[in-house]
Amino acid sequence: MARNGVAAEEPVRHRLLAEATRLFAERGFESTSVQEIVTAAGVTKGAMYHYFGSKDDLLQEIYGRVLRMQMERLTEFAEGDRPVAERLHAAAMDVVTTTIENLDDSKIFFRSMHQLAPDIRRTVRAERRRYHERFRDLVVEGQRSGVFRDDTPAEMVVDFFFGSVHHLGTWYHPDGALSGAEVGRHFADLLLASLRPAS
Repeated sequence: MARNGVAAEEPVRHRLLAEATRLFAERGFESTSVQEIVTAAGVTKGAMYHYFGSKDDLLQEIYGRVLRMQMERLTEFAEGDRPVAERLHAAAMDVVTTTIENLDDSKIFFRSMHQLAPDIRRTVRAERRRYHERFRDLVVEGQRSGVFRDDTPAEMVVDFFFGSVHHLGTWYHPDGALSGAEVGRHFADLLLASLRPAS
């Protein structure tokens, strides 16, 4: 019985997230009210507050759900048994592809993160830092084993790469010449080329 109740409630949460994402993308986080979100989702404020304590919590979840998915996938790549260069290439391609697949979420977040409450902002930054550190560990692994050049600090390699990933929302368009997977492959190829030891 409880199982059916959970199943019945879940679409409400999804509707709230979908409508909040749409409205934040159209109007901006600051210009969207809680009332507009619940009206668009066809629920009451009480229903919303059952799932989310505030509009800030909605914004955090919009970004957090993508980051959690990316972290799960990165962990799978990192812990696989393929050579480190292949694992890093797969991880780099994946983060670009999944960011593009959820581009509205990423754009909303980076445009609005400064408006989050300080404690939520700290939590989100810590989650993102954990992802970057796990990604950096792959670079370090390759540098220590001699597969990657080690004259550039791994932290700088990761910062440079993710600076480009976070910039995707300013130029990528789904109707453009390249698919998300193609852009991901190019990004991953460029990253691996930059780490190739000098011959």
